[in-house]
Amino acid sequence: MTRVGQGFDVHKLVLGKPLVIGGEVIDYDYGLEGHSDADVLLHAIMDALLGAAALGDIGKHFPDTDDRFKDINSRKLLREVVKNLKSKNYIIGNIDATIICEKPKMYSYIKKMCRNIADDCMCELDSINIKATTTEKLGFIGRSEGIAAQAICLIKSV
Repeated sequence: MTRVGQGFDVHKLVLGKPLVIGGEVIDYDYGLEGHSDADVLLHAIMDALLGAAALGDIGKHFPDTDDRFKDINSRKLLREVVKNLKSKNYIIGNIDATIICEKPKMYSYIKKMCRNIADDCMCELDSINIKATTTEKLGFIGRSEGIAAQAICLIKSV
């Protein structure tokens, strides 16, 4: 059996925090505000994976009211999600995701992001696709007030 899931996340940009997307520290003066490291891309991917397996969402598994997850590296959380999938006899078929931001440019980081995600998801590199786009300066993303990401995935039962 195959199942599809989709995820979306958005975080506000704030001065003085590191910007972490796809497990990579991005060279930028602003970072994303959140309870964990606020890795918007990994959060969208985790929600897609959890949704595909009908396991809820990241708020259910890693609530922002729990201090164990304060400032946690989202790659650790992604590995936990993958462990949950494996315990339910699912493997990842593929993940396709989009980072939505005006600045900074993501192109030079995307290959490393894909490697991080493939490693954490225990799947082949060619099963991961990451894209980046802008909103053509429209809305809060266009004004560089935040960054969003969306993801879709296919999981397969084994």
